[in-house]
Amino acid sequence: MLQFGMPTLIENRTLKENIDLCAELGLQFVELNMNFPEYQINCLEKTDVFLDAAGKAGIYYTIHMDENLDIADFNPLVSGAYLETVRRTILAAKELLPLCSNSGGSTRPMILNMHMNHGIHITQPDRLVQMYERDFDTYMQSFAVFRSCCESWIGEDEIRISIENTDGFRDYEKTAVEYLLESNVFVLTWDIGHSKAVREKDVPFLLHHQDRLAHFHIHDGKELPPKNHLALGSGEIDLHERLRLASMQNARCVLETKTSEALRQSVVWLREHAFL
Repeated sequence: MLQFGMPTLIENRTLKENIDLCAELGLQFVELNMNFPEYQINCLEKTDVFLDAAGKAGIYYTIHMDENLDIADFNPLVSGAYLETVRRTILAAKELLPLCSNSGGSTRPMILNMHMNHGIHITQPDRLVQMYERDFDTYMQSFAVFRSCCESWIGEDEIRISIENTDGFRDYEKTAVEYLLESNVFVLTWDIGHSKAVREKDVPFLLHHQDRLAHFHIHDGKELPPKNHLALGSGEIDLHERLRLASMQNARCVLETKTSEALRQSVVWLREHAFL
């Protein structure tokens, strides 16, 4: 059975506000966003606060790691800081993992969602040169370290790092993602709104690795003009098809709208169409 959660909303300044809304709407989990100051690693490490709040409400968490996360940065001081952030996030996730038994969540591993950072580019007269493509061997060496570290840090715990599509995977990123997917601690997130806004360019890649899909960011979207994070039913996406696939994969679904109003509308749509 599909399980639905909500993102941490910018209009909600406290954990309690997010949890209260999650419980009110009958959702199962909150995706804690590490781009917010209140969910930085030093905050997440106060796990007793998060355990107590979620336990009382009967919900659990997934975690969205910082969108700036760049473990391949050429500056070892920068990449080292991001690696340490991932390590400490995994340790916090281990403390929060027992919550996944709330709402039947124990049938799925805890998800730490991440983006692929494109890196910088250099503008040439006739093209853009992506530095990670230019120095591809160095780029891949960083991912070899990352994969090995994550395997060691996660060990046998039911935690997975899920790689999300954003504005179109670059070819060098696809190679890195496929390398990560050779390890069972990595899976995929399909953000259906992001893929719609870039004319579904990531869909062939995602469907090729359909068996590794474990997490979905569900929101409506449009191609022209490109829009996403819309309330369900207000865009152009075949939501039934996407939710059918999510169900086949026993994936979790975050209703990734950006306002409580759009979130409420999306919950209504799910109920009207018998998904919730």
